[in-house]
Amino acid sequence: MDQIIAQCRVEWPGFTLDVDLKLPGRGVTAIFGSSGSGKTTLLRVIAGLERARQGFISFNGEVWQDAGRFLPVHKRPLGYVFQEASLFPHLSVLKNLHFGLKRCTTEGTISLDQVVELLGINHLLERKADCLSGGERQRVAIARALAVSPRILLMDEPLSALDTARKQEILPYLERLRDELHIPILYVSHSPAEVSRLADHLVVLDSGRVAAQGPLVETLARIDFPLCAGKDRAVVLDGVVAERDEAWHLMRVEFSGGALWTRDRGISLGRRVRLLVPSGGVSLCLERHEDSSILNNLPGRVEAILDGDHPGLSLVRVRIGECAVLARLTKRSLAALALEPEQPVWVQVKSASVME
Repeated sequence: MDQIIAQCRVEWPGFTLDVDLKLPGRGVTAIFGSSGSGKTTLLRVIAGLERARQGFISFNGEVWQDAGRFLPVHKRPLGYVFQEASLFPHLSVLKNLHFGLKRCTTEGTISLDQVVELLGINHLLERKADCLSGGERQRVAIARALAVSPRILLMDEPLSALDTARKQEILPYLERLRDELHIPILYVSHSPAEVSRLADHLVVLDSGRVAAQGPLVETLARIDFPLCAGKDRAVVLDGVVAERDEAWHLMRVEFSGGALWTRDRGISLGRRVRLLVPSGGVSLCLERHEDSSILNNLPGRVEAILDGDHPGLSLVRVRIGECAVLARLTKRSLAALALEPEQPVWVQVKSASVME
């Protein structure tokens, strides 16, 4: 089975990275954590830009580092995207891409035309790099990393230097890379929204240690998920756009536990979509209520209850079919409903709170 193995220990004054990871060799693995948690250090060790004193790195059975060998970065079949685009400003976009091609030592599996089309930069090819917007520069930087036909793509917070509008401009292109290129991507980020939208697998780092890891949907739905016990808790639901209400600008997304109405974002019927459901947008009741402003009512069953981030709050995990959602409730509400594990409930999800 395709697999990325990273076992390493890096010691710096005041900080130690000590991880033992076995990651899937396909899809997008997000490396998530706060600043200083070791995300970039881990990525640089995997790339060979940093050498762990104690380390074992292998990619799909090919050893890149162990006690007796260290494969230099230029011999590892990878593409690397940094936070800053770092293009040659005096060269055109096309010449920047050709510079990337010079690193390609194997027969390319990704054509330059394919990369240009995927990232929508055909109209930029003759433009000088210093005449591009921030979002355009980063798309070209990603294209340059892909021009070497890497077998794995490493991305170190590629959107962190961009404003919100430019991030939203690039995210659909990153989704296309994930869905169409079929090469594994390691994606470093501290943004829950980016992780939820892009990742298949999640690794959470805290102070140089692995705090949690696993498939994204399952890991986010863990009630004991570290680092995120408060109002930012959310789960991801994978679904399909099944209906559109054009009069009210809503769309209905079916998932394995039912369906949710949410804001219409112009996604075609039948297309797969990910929904981010925040715990603060979920309420629970013992009976179904139709006389409510909340459009979504789903039958569920309480699985677990945990103290929240405040003495007066609780976090409740509720199973809906094959999926789970989290509800952030006051302990007064919890007591009033007398909620306990295995109890059937009705789950109300605010359409306005659901994000795609």
